Amino acid sequence: MNGTPLDTLREIASTLSPPAVSQYLATHEWELETRDRDVKEIWKLPGDGGVRGRIMLPLATDFVDFPRRFGETLQALATIYNWDPAVLAERIAAARADLLFVRLDQEMVDATIPFRQAEKTLQALFTMMRAAATTADDPTHSHRGRRSAIVTNFLEEDIRLGHTQRGSFVFTVVTRLGDPPLENEANVATPFPRRVMTTLATGLRSTRQLALTWDEAALDHAGQLGLSAALVESLQDLTQPQALRTLDLSFDWAASAPPPEVGISRIVVDRNAMAGLPRVRERLVRREEPSAHQALLGTVRTLNRDDLGDGDSETTSIVLSTHVDGRPRKVHVPLAGQEYEWAIRAHRSRQPIVVSGDLIFERGAWWLTGAIAVDPSFIDRETDTDRE
Repeated sequence: MNGTPLDTLREIASTLSPPAVSQYLATHEWELETRDRDVKEIWKLPGDGGVRGRIMLPLATDFVDFPRRFGETLQALATIYNWDPAVLAERIAAARADLLFVRLDQEMVDATIPFRQAEKTLQALFTMMRAAATTADDPTHSHRGRRSAIVTNFLEEDIRLGHTQRGSFVFTVVTRLGDPPLENEANVATPFPRRVMTTLATGLRSTRQLALTWDEAALDHAGQLGLSAALVESLQDLTQPQALRTLDLSFDWAASAPPPEVGISRIVVDRNAMAGLPRVRERLVRREEPSAHQALLGTVRTLNRDDLGDGDSETTSIVLSTHVDGRPRKVHVPLAGQEYEWAIRAHRSRQPIVVSGDLIFERGAWWLTGAIAVDPSFIDRETDTDRE
């Protein structure tokens, strides 16, 4: 490729930094010839009996001509390697970033997937990364309520969506490790993004193993295994499409950082493992969110009558659309008599209703049990308004 447009390279230059480029060169056969500290570096790439290429890498970002000079350096690299800008940016970023490739192996038309599936996949990937970050920061966290500032900053700044890859349909998640440590720094702590990715790899491996062969003892040290109900829920969301054959998750660890101790590079979730995910999630939910008496405000989504086959006997229940700890949930609530009549009125008038009881998660769904009570005040208030 001769002469990638400089404007295009300037766009990707805004996502890179000179230290990241320097780390890439140092780990890919380039040799540092000279270095003017905080100003510039001169690198050469040896070739067959000579020099294949030589570049000047500007370091002084406060110089007026830095954007142009940095863009020219990237242009030279693109020409030497014959890469397009997207590939160049990914290769350089990978030197100081861990990559997660999520491959959806399913039947496709023209190498595309439904737009709705893509939307749900992105949301599931964000849920997955948030779960891993929460566990990495605090293995005992309940995954409810507020997260620490380090988790929030990671989710807002340190994860990116990379370019899709060839081969079925592959999403690329990029976690940036930040600039490399200075030469005189000792005992540098593991960057939080690397801790998140190793926790994720451990959690995905543990989830797959438990989905295939359940081990109750795993609940006693779920955090150390990277496990959480939110992580398993994200896997369920990713594997929901019926056309999906396997979910292939592979890690490409940053070349410029020491390799992680987990030694995990790939986890494949096939249909057998998918079938066991609901059980794993249910057990983790019970651990993280034990049954508690709660009052839920929501709208009646559905009304259910089930004939018991014994004369006129039947059971009645509703599905309540509500929020639990800030998350949208559908909660099954058995109701009878006057309370079921109130639910019917709320459903018809599209008014909210308050139902209280013991909230539990079982059989893959949320339920209210115990002493269930309905507060019809919202309905009564609407009725009074109508009378006026």
